Amino acid sequence: MSGVLINIGYLVASVLFILGLKGLTHPRTAVRGNLLGATGMFVAVILTLANQRIVSFEMILLGIVIGGAIGAVLAIKIQMTEMPELVALFNGFGGIASVLVAGAALFESAQGTDVPIIQLTIAIAASGLIGAVTFWGSLVAFGKLKGLVNENAFLFSGQQVINAGLALVTLSFAVWVVVDPTSYVAYWGLVGTASILGVLLVMPIGGADMPVVVALLNSYSGLAAAANGFVLSNNVLIITGSLVGASGLILTQIMCKAMNRSLTNVLFGVLAPVGGGPSADDVYAGKVKSASPEEVALLFDAARRVVIVPGYGMAVSQAQHPVASLAALLESRGVTVEYAIHPVAGRMPGHMNVLLAEADVPYEALKEMDEINETFDQVDVALVIGANDVVNPVARTDPSSPIAGMPIIDVDKAKTVVVIKRSLSPGFAGIPNPLFALDNSLMMFGDGKKMVLDMVAALKES
Repeated sequence: MSGVLINIGYLVASVLFILGLKGLTHPRTAVRGNLLGATGMFVAVILTLANQRIVSFEMILLGIVIGGAIGAVLAIKIQMTEMPELVALFNGFGGIASVLVAGAALFESAQGTDVPIIQLTIAIAASGLIGAVTFWGSLVAFGKLKGLVNENAFLFSGQQVINAGLALVTLSFAVWVVVDPTSYVAYWGLVGTASILGVLLVMPIGGADMPVVVALLNSYSGLAAAANGFVLSNNVLIITGSLVGASGLILTQIMCKAMNRSLTNVLFGVLAPVGGGPSADDVYAGKVKSASPEEVALLFDAARRVVIVPGYGMAVSQAQHPVASLAALLESRGVTVEYAIHPVAGRMPGHMNVLLAEADVPYEALKEMDEINETFDQVDVALVIGANDVVNPVARTDPSSPIAGMPIIDVDKAKTVVVIKRSLSPGFAGIPNPLFALDNSLMMFGDGKKMVLDMVAALKES
C-alpha cells in the first residue's frame, strides 16, 4: 500500500479519535464516542499491519488471538467496581509496551552500519524513561486499589532528595543513550532507575487520591506512545499519543482543582494526610445520632426532593443497583431524586458515573457539584453513601484544615442529612467530619448495600 494512502487512512483514524474524545465529554454521547474511538483504532491497526514487512502475518495473528483472549476474559470477569484497577493496569501495559518497542528499535539500530540520527535516539530515551515510570507507577497504583499494597501514604525521611537524585541519574542515563546509542547498558540502566523512580513517585500517594494518579499515569502512557511514534516513524501513533497525553494532563488538572491540590504536589508525590486540628472525641462526643432504616423511611415518606451523594463506600459495597431501586421507588411516589457527583468521588475520574450508568440511572439525574450546590437548601433529604472528605464542611470553615478550600458538596445545607457509613473513621485527610454531628444529620452504621436494601424494604412496608 502506498505511503499516500497510508497517511490518508491515518488522518481518517485521527479524526475519529478526536470525535471520539469529543463524544466522551458527555454521558449521553459517551457510547458513540467510544465506538468512534474504537473504529479509529481499528483503522489505524489495519493500515499499520498492511504497511509492515518485518513480522510474519502468522505471528501477528497469534498475537491477536492471545491478546483478544486476555481482553475477553478481563471484559467478562472484571466487575464495574473494579474498573479503576483495570484502568491503572492498562496504563501500565502501555508503558511497558513503549519500553520494549524502544529497546527493540535501539537493538535494531545498533546492528546497522549507519549511525542513528539524534532524533531517533532522543525518542528512544524518552520512550524508555516515561514508559518505565508509567509501568511501575501503574503497578503500584493497581496494588493500592486492589488492596495488594497498603493504600496509605508511604513516607520516609529524605524522600524528595532521593527522588531528585534518582531523577538526575535517570536523566544521565538518557543522555548516555543519546550520545552512545550502541550501549545497551545505558538503555537498561535508564529503564532500571526510571522503574525505581516510578515506584517511589506513587508510593507516597494514598489510595483515596487515585483519581489524580490514574489520570496522570494515563497522560504518561500517552506521552510514551507519542515518543514511540517518533521511534517507529508512525504518524498516527504520534497523534494518538499526543491526544492521550494532553487529555490526561487536562483531566489531571481538573482532578487537582477538585481536590484543591497543585499539579506539583502530584508530580512530586506529596499527597498525604495531615494531622492536627480537633480530635474525633471533640467533634463527635454526645452529638452523633443514629437512625434505623424504618426511621429514614419515614423521612422519605414526607420528602419531595431527595439528593443521593455516592462515594467510594457505594463502590466497595456494590450498592449501585439497590440505590437505583431506592430511587425508582421514591420516584414512583412522586419524589424528585437526583444524584450529586463530586469530581473525585471514588478511585478514578468518573467512577460514580460509571457505576450508576451500570445500574441504568438516567443521565439527566446525575448533577455536577457546582450545579446542584446552588439549590441544596431546597433539598428535603440528602442521602450520603460512603463519602467522607468530599462532604466535609471543614473545607469551607477552617483555613488550617488539610482540605481547606477544597470544593465540596454542600449536603449540610439540606433539611436532613442521612449518612450511611461503616463507622466514624476519618477519610483520607485523616480528620473528623463535623457533618456527622450536626443537628440535621443522622447516621446509619453498616454496609452500604445492606442499609439501602433495608430502607427499600421499610419503604415498601410503610
